[in-house]
Amino acid sequence: MNILEVEKLKTYFFTEAGVVKALDDVSFSIPKGSTLGLVGESGSGKTVTAQSVLRIVPKPGKIVGGSILFEGENLLPKKEGEMRKFRGKKISLIFQDPTSSLNPLFTIGDQLGDIVVQHMKLKKSEANEWVIKTLKLAKLPDPENALNFYPHQFSGGMKQRICIARALLLSPKLLFADEPTTNLDVTIQAQIISLLKDLQRDLGMTLVMITHDMGIVADMCKWVVVLYAGNVMEIGPIDKIFEEPHPYTEALLKAIPRLDQTKELVFIPGNIPNLIDPPSGCKFHPRCQYAREICKEKIPPLEDIGDGHFVSCHRWKELNNRGR
Repeated sequence: MNILEVEKLKTYFFTEAGVVKALDDVSFSIPKGSTLGLVGESGSGKTVTAQSVLRIVPKPGKIVGGSILFEGENLLPKKEGEMRKFRGKKISLIFQDPTSSLNPLFTIGDQLGDIVVQHMKLKKSEANEWVIKTLKLAKLPDPENALNFYPHQFSGGMKQRICIARALLLSPKLLFADEPTTNLDVTIQAQIISLLKDLQRDLGMTLVMITHDMGIVADMCKWVVVLYAGNVMEIGPIDKIFEEPHPYTEALLKAIPRLDQTKELVFIPGNIPNLIDPPSGCKFHPRCQYAREICKEKIPPLEDIGDGHFVSCHRWKELNNRGR
């Protein structure tokens, strides 16, 4: 059973320079209780996807088409008051930068406690007990005293644990983690990844890891959605993604340093295209080593190639048959 089904989602930003098609006909689903990786370079549409599901796309962005079904309910027609019943309680988000997402003027107890008071209608003392319990889940040291501290009194890793606890306060069924290890040192990154794995398993929630790091995806995720320039390039179970990758996914994999191999890293030439005036045909074709004339002329459909693996590429069959 799928907890989330996104179908032909279009989210555009209406700027003075033109219309930025941040998401253009994006479709994918997430099995309930699974861990899914939402992968792609910066500017591919990963964060906008999470914002669209939560209906918090910043202006001048607007969802202009498609459907977002959460447990069978379409979220797009819902009014703002109705969406508040979903945010936090059913769907939650860990923001990319813990420092900017915490208010420097209020203590941790006030910030997290107010959420519990408003949504769960508890007294302040009861709310504090709930916050302490959730901070313990996030493995924050000395959570009782932490309630009285301000964000600047914590390290980056501790702030991220607080943000994880905040996202878990109302026991959501679906959690988006947007680049949760950005700006953290390697040791702390490993601790945060381990924490999220444990929480997903112990709480039985569905977790979406938004990242550009294929190493994190390989370690954590059962399913992967690969985005490029607002389009889905590939969807599939992790083993299929690594065995028979889309040309873009292959390029991402070749750019990852590995301890077990001493090969030269291969960078992806060029840059993410201008989404006001994107390339014709497959948006990846100007950077793809396998591109042919058809790739420039025609947008490839997202094809089901078996075992839950979907690929948007004119040449996938030919490339996989000959090996790469």
